[in-house]
Amino acid sequence: MKFYIASSFKNIDKVRYVSEQLKAQGYVHTYDWTQHEKASTLEDLKQIGQQEMNAVAESDFIVVLLPAGKGSHIELGIALGLNKKVILYSPNNEINNFTTTSTFYHLSEVEKFIGSLDGLVEFLKSSAEKTFNYTKDKLI
Repeated sequence: MKFYIASSFKNIDKVRYVSEQLKAQGYVHTYDWTQHEKASTLEDLKQIGQQEMNAVAESDFIVVLLPAGKGSHIELGIALGLNKKVILYSPNNEINNFTTTSTFYHLSEVEKFIGSLDGLVEFLKSSAEKTFNYTKDKLI
């Protein structure tokens, strides 16, 4: 089972935590952008963008951790366009705040999870098992 996590640099610790929890269960992180510094040139941006787009395409599902930046929202759009499973995470109910929410958060293709990071990890594991008939070792 392959996954990608989209978020902003201010959520690096949360992204790493969710990634480590999933990898410990046998999931594969298609690209870990948290291992790199912020881009400093246009060429860096191009290379990172290509790696992130490839990672979304290669993933079975993506997780978007809010608050997220513009790049994360583009990755959300790429995932939706590729019919990937999308899980949108918020520690609070900001997803449903009409004045700050996004239209795309409310598409039927987007699953929302509001709560703790540990709750999100459990949700992801149980959701993947139901959706993909996933076992720890392989897809069935």
